[in-house]
Amino acid sequence: MARFEMNTAEIAGMGAQAIAADVYFQMGIDHSIGRHGAVDMIAAHMWFNLAAARGNRDAIRYRQEIAGEMTAAQVAEAQRQAREWMRCH
Repeated sequence: MARFEMNTAEIAGMGAQAIAADVYFQMGIDHSIGRHGAVDMIAAHMWFNLAAARGNRDAIRYRQEIAGEMTAAQVAEAQRQAREWMRCH
């Protein structure tokens, strides 16, 4: 299987076909550990949310785990960003 590296949401939206849930999951991992910069739990939650919506079961568990480390306002912001991303892409 090929490995795709995407560092930004703009790249994730490129192409005619939908990006696999596994790629969204990997982006959540990358943001949660700060692989490409600072740790961003809001972005990580957003990507896990998108991956979960596409059927990635691991994303459901990871999203729940990081939500426990976030404030209610942060979770709400991550959910808002996920809805906005889905609306735009």
